[in-house]
Amino acid sequence: MRRLFPFLLLACLAALPARAGEAPTTPAPGPLRIIGEKSAGCIAGAVPLPDSAPGLQTIRQSRSAFWGAPTTIAALLELGRRAHAAGLPDLYMGDISRPRGGPIPGGHMSHQMGIDADIYLDLGPRPVLTPAQRDTLEPPSMVRPDGRSVDPAHFGAAQITLLHIATGLPGVDRILVNPAIKRALCEQVAGDRAWLRLIRPWWGHASHMHINFLCPAGQPLCPPRPPPPPPGDSCDASLQWWFDQLGQPPQPAGPPPRPPAPLAACRAILAGEGG
Repeated sequence: MRRLFPFLLLACLAALPARAGEAPTTPAPGPLRIIGEKSAGCIAGAVPLPDSAPGLQTIRQSRSAFWGAPTTIAALLELGRRAHAAGLPDLYMGDISRPRGGPIPGGHMSHQMGIDADIYLDLGPRPVLTPAQRDTLEPPSMVRPDGRSVDPAHFGAAQITLLHIATGLPGVDRILVNPAIKRALCEQVAGDRAWLRLIRPWWGHASHMHINFLCPAGQPLCPPRPPPPPPGDSCDASLQWWFDQLGQPPQPAGPPPRPPAPLAACRAILAGEGG
């Protein structure tokens, strides 16, 4: 009975509604359900990533969310094991999703359905850190200030190895990185380049990679990803477009975009009403 108590307590807490204005801190109970559209969604049946596991550890815990679909968490644990086997230091893990998904503070429009994950690319020395130090850690950018190339003091063979390992995880749809990181891969990777197809350029992402996972099987309300990248390494003229934009005059600043309203099918889950 004592062994069952923690699980019974979690189930009871999950069934309690959150107070008005507060995001639930426990997952919605029941089987996995992923509901979403392009920039709005939720998840029931999420599971947490451990604070530490072989090959990985979470950082910035007070500002990040580490819940995901069981398939997502299993893939990230596998990434830690494979990275460790390749001789890489512990990976620093960033946002996945909140316990029930939905918007994450700080402007993330993705990470709402438990099938996205940020992993920092800093692979420098790993001193033993206190919990407070882990919470305030700011991994460095891999990209020079002008945005046109990587900083060789931070980006090199170890980061290339990590990105290659990540493309081989089960269920990976694509991996987003800064355009300068994609350019460095195009210039430096020799031999097998087929995996570069899954590495896609996107704004930001200078200190981390963002893994998009496919919807798990049996989730009809999970939105399908865009069509996969075409065959090839995608080191073509389309990559140059990103750098051409760097020379354009800045657009006038407008009001920040308003987050989309929660989907009707997500309201009970996000409100903490037990899912």
